[in-house]
Amino acid sequence: MTLKLGVVAAVVAAGLGLAAGGPALAASTAPALTGTDLSAQAPESAFHAKGAEAGAVACTRPAPDGRVSTTLHCYTPDQIRAFYGLAPLTPSTTDGAGQTIVLVDSYGSPTAAQDVDFFAKTFNGPKPDFEAAFPIGKVDYTHATGNGSGQAGPTSAEGWAGEANLDVQWAYAIAPKAHIVLIGTPVAETQGVQGMPNMMKAIDWAVAKYPAGTVFSMSFGTSEEAFGGASAAGQFAKYDQTFQRGLAKHDTFFASSGDDGSLGTGRAHHQTQTVDHPSVSYPNSSPYVTSVGGTQVQSGWTWNPTQDKPFNDDGSRNPLYWAWNEGGNTQAVWNESWAGIGTGGGQSSVYPRPSWQSGVASVVGSHRGVPDVAWNAAVNGGVLVYHSYFQNLDGVAWGVFGGTSASSPQVAAVTAIANAARAAAGKPGIGNLNEAIYAPSFPRATAFSDVVAHTYGTAPSGVLQDNRMWEYGADGFVHPGPVAGWPTTAGYDLTTGWGSPNAPGYVTALTAAP
Repeated sequence: MTLKLGVVAAVVAAGLGLAAGGPALAASTAPALTGTDLSAQAPESAFHAKGAEAGAVACTRPAPDGRVSTTLHCYTPDQIRAFYGLAPLTPSTTDGAGQTIVLVDSYGSPTAAQDVDFFAKTFNGPKPDFEAAFPIGKVDYTHATGNGSGQAGPTSAEGWAGEANLDVQWAYAIAPKAHIVLIGTPVAETQGVQGMPNMMKAIDWAVAKYPAGTVFSMSFGTSEEAFGGASAAGQFAKYDQTFQRGLAKHDTFFASSGDDGSLGTGRAHHQTQTVDHPSVSYPNSSPYVTSVGGTQVQSGWTWNPTQDKPFNDDGSRNPLYWAWNEGGNTQAVWNESWAGIGTGGGQSSVYPRPSWQSGVASVVGSHRGVPDVAWNAAVNGGVLVYHSYFQNLDGVAWGVFGGTSASSPQVAAVTAIANAARAAAGKPGIGNLNEAIYAPSFPRATAFSDVVAHTYGTAPSGVLQDNRMWEYGADGFVHPGPVAGWPTTAGYDLTTGWGSPNAPGYVTALTAAP
């Protein structure tokens, strides 16, 4: 089972449930999130030809697509940049100049370079500086990359291509002048059996190859408990040596906190069954990595649900659940009940509390707590991604993507902007970001936007206050699942960390840090 933790667990075919072990949807109410189990991509059924919509338009896909949705919202780079305090893209935008961002994905994408070029032209940005690297072997995109089933094979490569395009295009959207490197590996992450060791070998190679101060983003992970007890601690310690080598040269590592809320996977039943208590994943739980959780940005619209039945019995969207009003500018914890996905976060079962988290000991207890920061990860409120890969399967089109794998590369890119400012001030890259942002002297009030509980509409699922996952009942209504979540509170919490970076204040604070 793949825990591709940033765009984990799209809802697959009706009645099959969440591929990463989440609750199953009732067969009569479960339109799929498109793509494979590796992408949290908005379902194609939510989009229609322009002019055929009934109601206000929530999302319009750019040319050559042009389809619209009245239920699912989406964002362009300028909309996300404005929300987080960055200026609009122009051909002369210099954000991230002189910096390197490394993105790590199984298989990579066969069309990443041409697709990010088209993305840049569509949104009026500068020419991308992009490189694809395959340090442990090239991927053959014209033939099966495995036996055609499970987590290998062409279907898996297709799903990871969506993730890779998301990572590349949205790291570019935030830091368009950075040198963006996409590292592809020939085996997918499958709970550490082959994928995780290969990914860590590739990262180790990149630490040695790329300049001091490189920023890494990892949109993958594996449940801590899938490794099992003491063996997990030993294996993770081996992997952590790679991160320590990077930190020694002032590199910074980010990882997605996951899309399964507080759910985790155990070793039983071939690692396909969730455990009955809150759990987290690796590498985001590593104390040498900054964990990025998820929020839902509602900018220009406000969700207004009055009933907890997302889909009618015929599979159509229930307007009482999907209702929204024009206007508003809020950011809530990411927890989408209609799809059973939301931000990962909680206490590590492997790592004790790092010294730099002593100031939040009342929240994390004696364990490493995650996430550390957060960023928009919603599917309803997702980001536009262009793709021309595997055209016989996907055509050429725009998609709307979410997941904490949308969050991690964007926070990495904001940090690259800060590293550029540090370089101009004669300072090295920030290195271990956690040591900086948890320091008592760090100006968190200006560097971050705190995320607190929000209530939308009158339906229970409109109360976004934690990362407890929702499930479907036989009647098609959603209800909270059996595993408790962690609350979203003022200040540091185990769903959104310190909150989301406010780009101007975040960059200023990191530039001033030692």
